[in-house]
Amino acid sequence: MDVTEQRDREIVEFLRRIEANQQQALAAQQEQLALVRSQIERSERTIAESVGLQRIAVARQSQVRNFVLPVVLLLVALLVYLMVRWRMFY
Repeated sequence: MDVTEQRDREIVEFLRRIEANQQQALAAQQEQLALVRSQIERSERTIAESVGLQRIAVARQSQVRNFVLPVVLLLVALLVYLMVRWRMFY
């Protein structure tokens, strides 16, 4: 075996190791990509749920406001009426 054949075999072995390392790196990248995709999907579901809950909260707040505001105005009007009737203003 001469020096060039030995050198060629070393180069081929070196290239095979490089290829194996690249395949491992590619596999790791694919795993990371799958993880990122699952995290994005989970995040999108969480955001959608949050938006839905916020819409429900706003609707409930609107319902409460539509009920409480007229009641408060009625109570204030009754208070003013009673104060005028009992001549609390001079």
